[in-house]
Amino acid sequence: MFKSFFPAPRAFFLSVVAWLSFNLILWYAGGKSWGTLLGWAQGYAEAPSAIGVSRFWSPAFLWFYIWFFVATAIFAGFWRFFSDNKWQRWSVWGSALILFNIWFGVQVSVAVNAWYGPFWDMIQKMLGSGGGDIKELYMGTLTFLYIAMVAVTFAVLNSFLVSHYIFRWRTAMNEYYSEHWLKLRNIEGASQRVQEDTMRFATTMEDLGVRFVKAIMILIAFLPILFQLSAHVPALPIIGEIKHSLVYAAVVWAAFGTFLLMFVGIKLPGLEFNNQRVEAAYRKELVYGEDYIERAEPATLRELFGHVRKNYFRLYFHYTYFNLVSTWYMQLDVLYSLVVLFPSIAAGKMTLGLLNQIGNVFDKVRESFQYLISSWKTIIELLSIYKRLKAFESILHK
Repeated sequence: MFKSFFPAPRAFFLSVVAWLSFNLILWYAGGKSWGTLLGWAQGYAEAPSAIGVSRFWSPAFLWFYIWFFVATAIFAGFWRFFSDNKWQRWSVWGSALILFNIWFGVQVSVAVNAWYGPFWDMIQKMLGSGGGDIKELYMGTLTFLYIAMVAVTFAVLNSFLVSHYIFRWRTAMNEYYSEHWLKLRNIEGASQRVQEDTMRFATTMEDLGVRFVKAIMILIAFLPILFQLSAHVPALPIIGEIKHSLVYAAVVWAAFGTFLLMFVGIKLPGLEFNNQRVEAAYRKELVYGEDYIERAEPATLRELFGHVRKNYFRLYFHYTYFNLVSTWYMQLDVLYSLVVLFPSIAAGKMTLGLLNQIGNVFDKVRESFQYLISSWKTIIELLSIYKRLKAFESILHK
């Protein structure tokens, strides 16, 4: 699953974590201001970013682009020297480019959040003072439109890149399994595992990985903002006054939902795995019946289909209460961020712009902490696919 596409997977992923951590520490320890050595203006790293699309080619952003490219080139060069994996350009450079696009998408969200406050405060001022200059509304809307155009363009390009990335990973797995087909062909459902599971594994793994990295980057970008905005929300409902109120509110609610859904969905991965197994056995007997008259007899098919029916009925039962709990949680989640702000709204400490800005940042941080909640069904599917391919590869390890 991994060594067909990534060079020395265990060492590779450990080196990714180590290299990312090293660069993050170096960047926040002062590296983000080293662009002055290349001629950037003094103090550019601490200067407030523009509210608009121009922030994406400001000195601070240009310096980060250079830093990211150089760091990636060093990492790729290291693995090119120590490994000769044929898919290395895609597994290293492709992964880095996807990582960059995720970071850029998060920065777009930060830019939109910065736009929220001034724009909605301007609307509130106009509504409260009997009007204002309509040109300011048009210009504020255009600012958002420019940012959105950049976001949409990068999202489409990233989707194109990810599609090719997934197919290359699937190709690598297919080539690996094809080379060992003589050892694997007699395993139950071998054809399905090579043809379908490789595609589903690459797609699901990439989807979960992208969402996980995005959740981490959103936390890095928005948590400091949420700490600052917590000063405007000194009290929470029921609890009362508490420092860093919004951060605690987001973490506690997300942790509660995560453990709740993990508890009610604990049986689902095993049932999904078993479902693919009984389906494969039924399908295999039908395929044999196409070539041999003595196979696929009614009694045999009835027994095999009985296993399929039994597993599906168990899945329906367990998914019913899982979906009920998860749907109720997500419905309450819609109201949660607004209820958290009720004490500050009632005390008159909020402007319309600040309300929208806090709500947006709070939702971003809360949704990042809820990564496991939003991804639980996908994780269940991935665990099922992983179990099947792991059993498949165990033959080769023997």
